[in-house]
Amino acid sequence: MPWFVKIETGIVPKPEFDRYIPAHKAYVQDLIDRGHHPKTGYWGERGGGMMLFKADSLAEAEQLVAADPLVKNHCVTYQLHEWRIVMGDLM
Repeated sequence: MPWFVKIETGIVPKPEFDRYIPAHKAYVQDLIDRGHHPKTGYWGERGGGMMLFKADSLAEAEQLVAADPLVKNHCVTYQLHEWRIVMGDLM
């Protein structure tokens, strides 16, 4: 299963963004439970973040990202890329 990376930028005020964090955490837990091995976090300088995860295809990765409450509620813009690891081990 290939790795994908979603790089996101926050586009709403922090109080609005924070309203969707509990739903986003539940979404990430669901990805964990379904075997997508997400690794997620935010930039130290605030305003965006990144998630690495596994999916069977780019089409599936797009569907998974579209289900993120931060995406569904227009809190972020994002780029999605397949990430081909050259060295290192993520599982």
